[in-house]
Amino acid sequence: MKRFLISLGFLMAVTFSLLYVFKYDYLLTGVTTIYLTGHTTAYLTDYKKFPNDSVLAPAKAQSWPLHKQYNQYTTSKNLEDFHVDRKTVAYLVIKNDSILYEKYYDGFGVDSKSNSFSVAKSIVSALMGIAIQDGAIMSLDQKVVDFIPDLKGPYADQVTVGDLSSMASGQKWIEEYYNPFSVTSASYFVKDLDALILAQPINEKPGEAFIYKSGTTQLLGMVIKKATGKTLSAYLTEKLWQPMGADKTALWQLDSAEKGMEKAFCCLATNARDFARFGKLYKNHGRWNGTQLLDSSFVALSVKPRFDQSPEYGYGWWLDVFQGKKVFMMRGHLGQYIMVVPEQDLIVVRLGHLDGKEILSHGKSSEVEPFTKDIYVYLEAGLDMIKNVSKN
Repeated sequence: MKRFLISLGFLMAVTFSLLYVFKYDYLLTGVTTIYLTGHTTAYLTDYKKFPNDSVLAPAKAQSWPLHKQYNQYTTSKNLEDFHVDRKTVAYLVIKNDSILYEKYYDGFGVDSKSNSFSVAKSIVSALMGIAIQDGAIMSLDQKVVDFIPDLKGPYADQVTVGDLSSMASGQKWIEEYYNPFSVTSASYFVKDLDALILAQPINEKPGEAFIYKSGTTQLLGMVIKKATGKTLSAYLTEKLWQPMGADKTALWQLDSAEKGMEKAFCCLATNARDFARFGKLYKNHGRWNGTQLLDSSFVALSVKPRFDQSPEYGYGWWLDVFQGKKVFMMRGHLGQYIMVVPEQDLIVVRLGHLDGKEILSHGKSSEVEPFTKDIYVYLEAGLDMIKNVSKN
């Protein structure tokens, strides 16, 4: 037995040493925060396992009004079965900026926080738009190296801020969520995100095509932080969270307490009602209850495709057409959706543990279907609810 324990200790020491030598030591964090909790990927409440910065709620919230027909709609058994099967935790339908319907599952409620995952990418793009308004960034065409001079790669001096927001960076990156050795997994666990991103060169010509890369949004977050001189959490608090009257303080995951860089590509934890505020802001052309928070021309640009060959993406927002109606949306891993049908003055929010095919697959539109089928189930249900709804 003693010999076995010595051998086991030696094997563990060698394993840990190899992890550090080959720069996979972040896997130790992954094991303790994800895998030993019974999960195979990031999950809705994992923000509790990481350091966070606070996105502070205002002293007085601007609560969502409830529609006069609030929760009078009876959902079908098929929809409820689908919610259960896909492990939905929140489903909201907002009509004319009033909550028409909401239901929570799996112990979640109105105030429950959950991980945004890539929904945060749309928020970072909005912060970029505000930084341009503020003059901290000159335009979408300003070069990234003006802010990040250490950026590497043969095309580092060509990539623009707009290329980052529209996922056309040319950055070296492979988007893999379930491979623990991938750079995407590393970005979730490393203690120094800036160093990881600077190690990913701009090795292809930017501005040519849409290719979804989480590292690209992280680089955009670095640009915004450098341009404004503020953390992303502080900038979001000042420019959007408090002006929009968010109900609760949100938490934004950091790479480490020491480095203090937000995971810009993901990981803002808040509740469904506060996520929905971004849908309202963009639906209303950047205006919030009479105040212009975000330039309307920037909003219009954001919800139009940049590239004809990739109609599914604009600047930080996913784009689609359903039942002949334009839809734009924020999307995140495992099926976090804030979907807007502007023609119907409709916002549909769905948060949960599983998306339509359990693995959310991003990539070139020519290689994979850009949208999982569950999205259309939630949209159709929302559209059905408002068919006989009177205006509030």
